[in-house]
Amino acid sequence: MIIYNPKDWLKLIFQFHKSDTIRRLFPVLLFIGVYAWIVVYAELHFLNIKSKNPTVMHSILGFVLSMLLVFRTNSAYDRWWEGRKLWGSFVNNTRNLSLKLASLVKDQHEKHEFRLLITNYVYATKNHLREKFVPNEFEVTGDLSHAIITDAVHKPNSIAKVIYEKIFKLNSEGKISDMQLNMLNEEIKSLTDNCGACERIRSTPIPYSYNIFLKKIIFIYIISLPIFFGVEFGYSTVPITVIVLYVFASIELIAEEIEDPFGEDDNDLPLDNICGIIKANLHEIMK
Repeated sequence: MIIYNPKDWLKLIFQFHKSDTIRRLFPVLLFIGVYAWIVVYAELHFLNIKSKNPTVMHSILGFVLSMLLVFRTNSAYDRWWEGRKLWGSFVNNTRNLSLKLASLVKDQHEKHEFRLLITNYVYATKNHLREKFVPNEFEVTGDLSHAIITDAVHKPNSIAKVIYEKIFKLNSEGKISDMQLNMLNEEIKSLTDNCGACERIRSTPIPYSYNIFLKKIIFIYIISLPIFFGVEFGYSTVPITVIVLYVFASIELIAEEIEDPFGEDDNDLPLDNICGIIKANLHEIMK
């Protein structure tokens, strides 16, 4: 995720970052500009088209398209914001769990093991959502080796299983009571709930038909723009067409990027930073 100062208007306006949509759309914008010029030239010099208020219907269609794009952006941002709330919940739940374990568990070795397991769970969840495994982010514990975690299909579940086994073992040995076990169980359960909610966001994209329909409408609107506006606005239609395409296509590209907020794109959630914060918190609480 890009860290920036939202109050620095001049820098934001004139800076072209690699995530800026104009870089990705430049070939298409160039092509549409040439197409618009050809259409306008043909209308003005060869076709001699005359029509009363040719822009009215197209303006109405543009309003409808704008409403569709607003819905598209809102739905994508809702997914992004829900993902951020879930990872905020990860921060709070790991703190609560580590605070309780630090108070209940007296053995320093056990505390160290729990700290590593909880940290492993958070990093495993991040990488699970990105469909990869980063060995350098995994720390071996007495009950969880590199071989076990590498072979696991669902790595967060494998780590959660070890955490539960250690908690139940402490309970069977009389080191924590049944009431304390239930208290810890709620915190561990919340981690699994958050992981499942993130999986739901990631595995449920916007419906295919809606996605295709919106792209087709944008294409039809832009292609027909020079035809309707060329007679009235002349060659000014060319920059108008390019600007309108830039606006509509950029909104769609941004929505596509943020609707899966757990990746490594510039506008995705800063999961690496969040995991680092959780790791530092656990080290301070359970050292």
